[in-house]
Amino acid sequence: MKTIQTAESVCTGHPDKLCDFIADSVLDACLKADPYSRVACEVLATKGHIVLAGEITCESRKPLDALIHKTVRDALGKRGYRAKEYQITQYIHTQSADISGGVSRSLEARSGGEETLGAGDQGTVYGYATNETAEMLPLPLVLSHNICRALDTARKKKQIKGILPDGKAQVSVEYEDGKPTHISSVVVSVQHTKEKDLGRLKTEVVEKILKPLFVGLPFDSQTEVLVNPSGRFVEGGPSADTGLTGRKIMVDTYGGLASHGGGAFSGKDPTKVDRSGAYMARFIAKNIVRCDLAKRCEVAISYAIGKAEPVAVDVNTFGTGSIPDGEIRKIVLNTFDMRPGEIIRLFNLRSPIYANTSAYGHFQKGFPWERTPQTIRLWEKVDR
Repeated sequence: MKTIQTAESVCTGHPDKLCDFIADSVLDACLKADPYSRVACEVLATKGHIVLAGEITCESRKPLDALIHKTVRDALGKRGYRAKEYQITQYIHTQSADISGGVSRSLEARSGGEETLGAGDQGTVYGYATNETAEMLPLPLVLSHNICRALDTARKKKQIKGILPDGKAQVSVEYEDGKPTHISSVVVSVQHTKEKDLGRLKTEVVEKILKPLFVGLPFDSQTEVLVNPSGRFVEGGPSADTGLTGRKIMVDTYGGLASHGGGAFSGKDPTKVDRSGAYMARFIAKNIVRCDLAKRCEVAISYAIGKAEPVAVDVNTFGTGSIPDGEIRKIVLNTFDMRPGEIIRLFNLRSPIYANTSAYGHFQKGFPWERTPQTIRLWEKVDR
């Protein structure tokens, strides 16, 4: 059976990703000042304005508003924008005492059990892994990320002259019996200067960006390649399209090719399980696939606000498991501690690492939740 799967990615200067980067840069600045900061920072970017709103509790030597203002200006510069062209407005207050109390001291601790953190919110988070790529992510998403990363590099190193920070890519891959066989289409839109010739831009993108990336599964005569299909793309970034944090959650995760609980990541400290719990779910799914318990795996973890232990855990291998899903679930429950405090300790999530997650997805090589040290332990629990 033939199917087509499609995923997109965006460049670092895309307005939504700019907002994610600003929010996570603010989180990092707070964690540097106070590792126990509580941060929920939302950002809106439009022509001439950056607006921040949310709840931040941070013991900082510097005034918080000054710390945030400087962080935003620095973040704009790093993403290729002129900070002086933007007015920065803040609407920040401290975290609710009711939420803080439930998170700082879990339901279990309040009931006489072990002192530990409670979940910062309710909801279900999902982790996914597949053996179709080295990254254990869907191929269309990996290819889309690679295109955007290459476009950003080409801009910074001036390998392609006249391109600007905003841009995005989309790749459609044809599968036959679950295996990728053909690149159906590639769409690239990249901001450029008004002097840039569009024909030359297309040629440079195809020759310098796309062809080197599609060696393993190259284009053929049936592949549709579209570069700037809308034509001229001079005005971009927040001036052309208002940006918001959390509006690229599929780019951040699995390209829409696996389930998503709906919670965004950027701008949130690790007590928020829609971030830390999702990292843990990915970690578990990747370990399951790494040790050949399944070719594809999705892990779902459900939390209640103020409670440390998950209220539900599920494993789905889509019929690819080497043992029944129920048995894998038992192994997961006996192997992994999914309480927020333990996740924070396992991945050292009070470190200022988050700005680096805000482009090309949160599941890249080098992040602690992408390592698979649990594989040996999983194997030991399988009765073969």
